[in-house]
Amino acid sequence: MPIVKCSVSNCSYWGEDNNCIADLIMVEIDKHSKKDLKTEFAGEFEYDSRHQDAANSSAQTCCHTFKPKQA
Repeated sequence: MPIVKCSVSNCSYWGEDNNCIADLIMVEIDKHSKKDLKTEFAGEFEYDSRHQDAANSSAQTCCHTFKPKQA
C-alpha cells in the first residue's frame, strides 16, 4: 500500500507523522464533493466507482475517506 500523507488531524484515519492509516482511500473530483454518499470508505468496498472523471490539478480533487474522530 502506498504511503498517503494527510494533515487533517481530526480524521479517524490520521496517524503518526501525518500518515493516513485507512485501508482504502477514495478520492473524488470537487464537482462531486457535495454528493451524499451515505457511507464511510476506509475499510469498506461500497463506493461509487461507476463514473470516471478528469482533473487538471490536485486542487480540483478531494478525499471522501475522511471520517471525524469520535470525542
